[in-house]
This record gives sequence, C-alpha cells and structure tokens, in this order.
Amino acid sequence: MFQRPISSDDSRARHRADLLACLADSCTRPRYAYMLLSLLADIARPDGSAGPLVSGQGGLVPLRDWLGEALGPLADRDGRRRGVAERAARDLAAKGALPQDPARASALLAEEVRARVLASGKANVSRTVSELVRAGLLKRHYQGYRVDHHNRGAQRQSVYILSGQARLLLRGAPTRAQAPPPVQLGLF
Repeated sequence: MFQRPISSDDSRARHRADLLACLADSCTRPRYAYMLLSLLADIARPDGSAGPLVSGQGGLVPLRDWLGEALGPLADRDGRRRGVAERAARDLAAKGALPQDPARASALLAEEVRARVLASGKANVSRTVSELVRAGLLKRHYQGYRVDHHNRGAQRQSVYILSGQARLLLRGAPTRAQAPPPVQLGLF
C-alpha cells in the first residue's frame, strides 16, 4: 500500500534482476557466484579490474587467496568442516606429525584445517570464475613473472575484470544516464 510503485526508470533494479537470472542460468552455484561478484566489485578499481594483489591483514595477498579467505566462513556452517578436521587429524596421526602436547596438537590441527579449507576455497573460486567468464560477466587474465610461459603456474597472478551486466555492481555505477543540472541563463 505504501510501497513506491515500480517504474520503468528503475533500471538498476531491473539490471540486477537480469544479472541474477543470468547467474541462475549459467552457474551451478548462483548465490556463491553473486557473492564472488559482489566482493570483486567492492575491491575493483574504477575500470572494473581487481588484482593481481589485494591488501589483506598481513600485507599484499594474491586475489584468489583473498577471495578464498573472504568466502571461507561459508564453509563453517556446513557439516563438511567437521569431516575435514577428522581427515586432517587422521592424516597427521598417520604421518606421526601430531605432537603429544594437546595445545600444540590443537594449533597444528587448526592450521592444517585452515590450509585445506583455503585450498578448497581457491578451487571453488577458480571454478566459479570460469563459469562467470563463460557467461560473459568476467574477463580474466594473468600478470606476473613469465606471463607467456607454457607453464601456467609460473608465478602468475589472476586479474579479474567485471564486464557486461556485472559492471552495475561497481560502487558509484550510474543508475541511468544523468542529464546535466539545469542552469539559469541571463537575459542577454
């Protein structure tokens, strides 16, 4: 009753709905993809590019690592985190790397779980970015040492560029073409 009527001028909301429909059609995990796009939009430069390095808590961090860390808390709610902890404890015990001191063992186990979750998160980010590239919402290229080397892991870092409908997520993106403000003219 008191809601603002939807007008055809509300292009930002319409474009966001189109973006969500595109994500639902092209991504296996559209909510995750939307969160990833939102994080990229938050750290992107005005041209829509993010990376190769992002300032993190400990200094500069590669973009994929930062995204994996940022999206990591999503895994805390999942019951699979307990399974990761159990497998890590079993693997450390089998190698004989688990210390007898319970405090040190707990710290080592927590670090191992964190490393495994980060590796899984980076793989999830890469998979989702590939889907977004196929959908035309992101462009990806690499920067760093030996960019043209045949070995893909030659110390290169990912750079992601928002494109297409994903550009509307950038802060300060214009909602519609704005006319210049009216100017009062003199008589002569």
